Amino acid sequence: MSISSSEPSDRWRLFFLVFLAVAGGTTLSIYLFIVTVDPFDTLPLSPPFPRWQVDGNARYAFPSLARSTRFDSANFGTSTSRLLQPAVLDGAFHAHFANLAMNSGSAYEQSRLMEVFTRAHPNARVVTVGLDVVWCVTEGGLRRFSNWRFPEWLYADRPWSYYRHMLDLYTLEKAVQAFAEFTGLKPRNYGSDGYTSFVPPDNTYDAARAARHLAGSGPEWPLGDHAGNPETWRYVALDLLRQRLAAMAPTTRKVLYFVPYNRAKLPARIDQAEMMWNECKRRVLNLAGDIPNTAVVDFMFDSPITDRDTNYWDPFHYRQPVADRLAADLAQAAERRPSAAGDYRLLFP
Repeated sequence: MSISSSEPSDRWRLFFLVFLAVAGGTTLSIYLFIVTVDPFDTLPLSPPFPRWQVDGNARYAFPSLARSTRFDSANFGTSTSRLLQPAVLDGAFHAHFANLAMNSGSAYEQSRLMEVFTRAHPNARVVTVGLDVVWCVTEGGLRRFSNWRFPEWLYADRPWSYYRHMLDLYTLEKAVQAFAEFTGLKPRNYGSDGYTSFVPPDNTYDAARAARHLAGSGPEWPLGDHAGNPETWRYVALDLLRQRLAAMAPTTRKVLYFVPYNRAKLPARIDQAEMMWNECKRRVLNLAGDIPNTAVVDFMFDSPITDRDTNYWDPFHYRQPVADRLAADLAQAAERRPSAAGDYRLLFP
């Protein structure tokens, strides 16, 4: 009787051991697949496969580009700077650029990426930073993160620790996508230098559609506390920018540029908004005066770029020919030359 009663218990024990073995083996196989593919191109022991960006969330994709020795220069910003082509910037600045501008990038997220780039490139050639509303927020208006998932661990200078974070469904999804691109089962979606056009092909531009996007737009207001005298306002995002620029080599050419919003977003017709932006620009000039080899260029005013609606897809995003024109303008401004066409104002020096 005692022998027969133990048989169900033995079967359950055997079932449990088999289950653990299968689950453990499956988990180990998945983990080994992920770390072999290395979808974010960050692990010390991953095989030397040709890799490129597979993740639409630049917060995962860009740390490896920021560390890459293929580049000696970088462009930072939000989607308002994403259309600057590294190939055009390379020719204009005689450098090797990665475009590390990220959609909806908060000032904190951008500053963390600058930190990664500077650690890997202590003597970078050129750094350009597109300044838009996220850099002009004052105290109370700073959002640390955007609505995108941000992997803090991927920005730490501890590559062996990355192995602890590789076993999750999100990383597995990206590993499968990367494997499909390695093997030709899926076309590549993103460039290997950070540049990927997120607007339709320019030969499909529809002025009427763009006009609908522009209709009803009002000036862009920086968030935060703007009570009292503007000189008392604290531009907290610019404190982050100052830290990151100060950590760069004095020989690194730093070009800060206020991006060209469409005229619908410019503050010229509202005194309070204009005051916010003007004070932000003044603070950036003060910052530039303290950081060696820094230029400040302003595209955010009524100009041949911003006044022409057919230069834009929507109030924030210009067309590709305008982006290429912007790249050439930045190089010219970095040489302290004024804009013959009136595209920009050289604010500093």
